[in-house]
Amino acid sequence: MPQLDVLPRRAMPPPPPDASPADPRARPDSLYNRLAVLDTKGAVVVGNADLRDAARLPLKVDGREVGALVLAPLQGIGSEADRAFISRQLGFVASAGLAGLLLAFGVSVWTARRWLLRPIEALADGAGRVAQGQLDAPVTVRGSDELAGLAEAFNSMAKQLAGVEAARAEWLAATAHELRTPLAALRAEIEAVQDGVRIPDAATIERLHAQVLRLGRLVDDLRLVTQESYATLEVRSPVEPLTLFADAAEASGLRFREKDLRLDGVPAVRQLQLSACPVVLGDRQRLEQVAFNLLENTLRYTHQGGRVWLHGAVGETCATLTLEDSNPAPREADFPRLFDRFFRGDVSRSREHGGSGLGLAICRAIVQAHGGRIEASASALGGLRVDIKLPLAAARRRKWP
Repeated sequence: MPQLDVLPRRAMPPPPPDASPADPRARPDSLYNRLAVLDTKGAVVVGNADLRDAARLPLKVDGREVGALVLAPLQGIGSEADRAFISRQLGFVASAGLAGLLLAFGVSVWTARRWLLRPIEALADGAGRVAQGQLDAPVTVRGSDELAGLAEAFNSMAKQLAGVEAARAEWLAATAHELRTPLAALRAEIEAVQDGVRIPDAATIERLHAQVLRLGRLVDDLRLVTQESYATLEVRSPVEPLTLFADAAEASGLRFREKDLRLDGVPAVRQLQLSACPVVLGDRQRLEQVAFNLLENTLRYTHQGGRVWLHGAVGETCATLTLEDSNPAPREADFPRLFDRFFRGDVSRSREHGGSGLGLAICRAIVQAHGGRIEASASALGGLRVDIKLPLAAARRRKWP
């Protein structure tokens, strides 16, 4: 019984001898049978291509035509069925390409309108609303791309503009209110004289003069509170800030004693000036105005029998002056707004104590014009703490023996 051959053979058997021509050039579709080179007269120089329906390519040397290269078409597709098949395939390819192009165009238009045009149109509409004064209609933010970031920045800008507009309206209302009080008093005095209720004697004239002075001080405060007034200081000279504040505190000593307020720290501040020698470049009169405004604020609002503490510190780049007082203290929520114009947050710091409500705002404007900072916080004594930081003029520091 013969054994079955189940093991793979080491090599495949050779193809039949008539499977393919021995020479590939003998095949009818071979490139060798389709190419030919012609001379200038059209005679075949090389090749045996059929010149019927053949494509010709001129051969030139130095711009002069020396012959032609011809390529005969493939054989075997000349029947009507072949042409119909090829035409149908070409039509299918063209239709598929056109459909793909239309689909890509539609998707591109939809994508561009949804992700590009709509956000831009929304931003344009938002800009139009802002131009008309509608600052409370934010633009809808879609996605997290660059246009979404632009929309968020636009909303932030609109919110800040709304805050500025609200502050401007509040500022105008407060200014009108503050100006109305002395004007109303002047009007009442003048109408009383006109009606014969008051006699225009020296006392009446003195009251009118006092109201005019009050109105003048308020107008001056309104002019000075704007930071633009201090954008460029007219006078810049070396100033010893610790000595300046100590002198202002001693000049107000009598008023502190009349209100039974204990003022501490003045000698220590003077000693610190002598030992550290801090000097700032600025306007001495404006810095004195800061000192007296802060001291006046303390005198008005600190309860009788309280304590006021003046102290300072000197660093490498700035000098710090601190004024603290005892009860009462502003509310914690009011600290960030204490330096706003006309702000009176707490009842204990109301208009009953006098003043225009611009003293601390003027202090901030002057300190910022000197390149410094002024901050308010709660004092360990139970009242208000005000810190002033002024940049030092290092080149003008004096050296003491």
